[in-house]
Amino acid sequence: MIVSPIDKVLVVFLILFTCFSGCISEDPEQDKLVILTYDVSALSGSMISNFENNTGLEVQIIKVDDAGSILSYLIQNKGTDTVDLAIGLDNTYISTAMQLDLLEPVEVDKSHISGYNSSMEMQALSPYDGNLAIPFDMGFICLNYDSSIVDGLNFSHPTSLWNLTEPEWKGKVAFPSPITSSPGRGFMLATLDYFDWRNGTDSFGNWWNAMRANDVIVTSGWSESYETHYTGGYGEYTEGYIGDAHITVSYCHSPGVESWYNGNWTKSSSLDIDKASFFQVEYASAIKGGNSQFAEKFIEYLISPEVNSQMPFENLMYSVIKGENLPEENGYRFNSVIPSNPANISYLDIGKNIETWLELWNEAMIKSE
Repeated sequence: MIVSPIDKVLVVFLILFTCFSGCISEDPEQDKLVILTYDVSALSGSMISNFENNTGLEVQIIKVDDAGSILSYLIQNKGTDTVDLAIGLDNTYISTAMQLDLLEPVEVDKSHISGYNSSMEMQALSPYDGNLAIPFDMGFICLNYDSSIVDGLNFSHPTSLWNLTEPEWKGKVAFPSPITSSPGRGFMLATLDYFDWRNGTDSFGNWWNAMRANDVIVTSGWSESYETHYTGGYGEYTEGYIGDAHITVSYCHSPGVESWYNGNWTKSSSLDIDKASFFQVEYASAIKGGNSQFAEKFIEYLISPEVNSQMPFENLMYSVIKGENLPEENGYRFNSVIPSNPANISYLDIGKNIETWLELWNEAMIKSE
């Protein structure tokens, strides 16, 4: 058969068109990265825009209330491609996510993250150093107190957790719930180590029950506890402030944050009681069923020195980069305590026992005197 030049052109055009159309995504979602997180301040508009401009990916963010809500969302959507990346699960939740097979491994360079051989007091890779969860920020959870009131005259300085069960502290302590709050969960875990859970949990339950009898204020999350009830922080300038608690659970560097915002002044301080603080690491994880390559790109960006070094400013947490610290400006570092003897509970122990411990806590909080 003889083919005319025009027919040849048409055939070539059709071949090229077919190939080209097959290479172009008909799915507009193909170049979209879906991130599940709570209200992580570090994920600012400019930070997201820079990533989008550098990679050509569009970022969609699904926001939930807290780390517990992230885990619940992942469980409810397991086996789907709803989420590519979760940011905000910490070492009190991450083992549960692993046990439920929710996470996908990633290959990223962690050599610049503080680890076992680091000289820093905080080692981001010490709770977990695998490839299912990559650290992006960290800090110690501990008790904060209002130093303008807890001054040794109006209120005595607690030197033991049992001090908080005494009459002077009746109704003056606010804790976020360990069921719904990651700082609350971290503090509950610290109390388990404080009361030596390996030799029994009776003292743990008795203390929490005594706190209940002493009218401890239990809130659903950190914000309500710190902003609404605590007298030592910025909450007095927020709507809905009550100010009925002089001690609460926050971070050991929260007084430093207060000082940084207030021009080197704060009335909030941290209590350094042995085994009453907990080292928290927050993670970024690729999710099974999602696009792990896109997730990996964002994780690499999130832990890059130029982005992660800004965590003390952007997310008010410690950077995980070796050699980084809190800034000295306005007393940020000076007013941030590093606990001398924090609690030590592994993520494996947490994963194995957390449901039992939460049940024990709940029983202690509802048990009558």
